[in-house]
Amino acid sequence: MILHELISYDVLRLIWWLILGVLLIGFAVSDGFDLGVGTLLPFVAKTDIERRVVINTIGPVWEGNQVWLILGGGAIFAAWPPLYAVSFSGFYLAMFAILFALILRPVGFKFRSKRDSAQWRNRWDWVLFIGGFVPSLIFGVAVGNVLQGVPFRFDSDLKIFYEGTFFGLLNPFALLCGLLSVAMLVMHGSSWLVVKTSGEIAERARRFGAMASLATLVLFALGGIWLWAGIEGYRITSAISAGAPSNPLNKEVVQEPGAWLTNYAAHPWMLIAPIVGLVGAAMAFVGFNGRRELTVFAASKLSIFGIISTVGLSMFPFILPSSIEPKASLTVWDASSSHLTLFIMLVVTVIFLPLILAYTAWVYKVLWGKVEEKAITDEDSHAY
Repeated sequence: MILHELISYDVLRLIWWLILGVLLIGFAVSDGFDLGVGTLLPFVAKTDIERRVVINTIGPVWEGNQVWLILGGGAIFAAWPPLYAVSFSGFYLAMFAILFALILRPVGFKFRSKRDSAQWRNRWDWVLFIGGFVPSLIFGVAVGNVLQGVPFRFDSDLKIFYEGTFFGLLNPFALLCGLLSVAMLVMHGSSWLVVKTSGEIAERARRFGAMASLATLVLFALGGIWLWAGIEGYRITSAISAGAPSNPLNKEVVQEPGAWLTNYAAHPWMLIAPIVGLVGAAMAFVGFNGRRELTVFAASKLSIFGIISTVGLSMFPFILPSSIEPKASLTVWDASSSHLTLFIMLVVTVIFLPLILAYTAWVYKVLWGKVEEKAITDEDSHAY
């Protein structure tokens, strides 16, 4: 038996769907608080030294956290080529805006304190705000559009045609998802600041975090109601072979109201995901008001896990529906790389992902503790 046949094609596809989910959640949980802190920077810190303290809570870790985004993009490119082709071409301007905002972040860190000018530093603080807010918003808007379906189709040779516009992405439901994403990551950033700072900064972070967690709770619930009442989901009506070669056109798909909720009726255990999203946000709200530092950080991560898992479980097996040609929708069973490619990538992942996790855990252990003003103002400090 050939080695890669030890794991069947359909199982490998399912494993890579799970891995993609893990990478996206990993990015939201790790780099998510970096984005949230950037969004909060002009509001949670008033003086120059306070803003330097806030920046230095994420300064040593943001680069490592951003690796999860790179891993997610790499996984999409290698494991789901049609998904990569459609999303990175159809969402080109949105992706460019995200990358531009993310590029601003290291530039802001490096240049902010190069001049002893209040006006100069204030401008860079708003640059860092853009670097946090814009990706947070656009990531949510993208998810909102995915849930509604993206306007793409294939010809008979599987050549991809995208027929949408950038401003078409800015529809009401997608904007609600964008606001949910911002609220969720501001909640997470606030929880990080509560853990890593003290005094006035931590108190302001608690206030912003309480508001953000409440907004997360309300927006997530509202999004679920909207998805149930006003958004058409997608359902496969023909037989589909989970182990056949990838060809998105070998199926029939219909759009119908409430289709994104059918998985919960068929598999009630999936309801754990939205419940965890709501309970995590509620626990974070209670934790912010009760000044429970580690509890609120754990609750924030729990809410992120539940919210992102809800999207994946609601859509399964779809990974990118088509709004103009439903049968062209990409699913777990017909949009992956070959059997051998998925197997080789899985072997590489099994080897290197634990190393990344171990290194990340070690870094956080070394850097654990609160960032104090004294450490920032010390003459021998290497702080930003």
